[in-house]
Amino acid sequence: MQEPKGTAALIINSAGEYLLHLRDNIEGICDPGTWSLLGGGREGEETPETAIARELKEEAGLVLPELKKYVVVTARGPDGTSGEITVFLGHWDGEADALTLTEGIMLHWFAASVIPRLVMCPWANAVIEQHQRDGAV
Repeated sequence: MQEPKGTAALIINSAGEYLLHLRDNIEGICDPGTWSLLGGGREGEETPETAIARELKEEAGLVLPELKKYVVVTARGPDGTSGEITVFLGHWDGEADALTLTEGIMLHWFAASVIPRLVMCPWANAVIEQHQRDGAV
């Protein structure tokens, strides 16, 4: 079975907050103008683990060596086709404002209680809901 092409990271701090990425509101990208998770597509023969490490480094300067596979979800691309995303779970206690963001608008920590009030990327929202059901481990 082929690994999913997409990757993302569900990053949580010690306070139980989620690091979310506000995506650009431009045509042609997945889920424009929504809060989502950092991540992106695999390149060439990359493994999902290599791809998410590269994406985090490229998009935010983050290096998280303790990432663990968490779940695979289905998402819709900008052309309406569906694909799968391997979501990794990681912990980080840094300041979101201190990261150098190269894609999107901003990064911010949010408590789980605030998530329902945000305009969320549907699959990212589902991942956070699952994480909450799993006991936020």
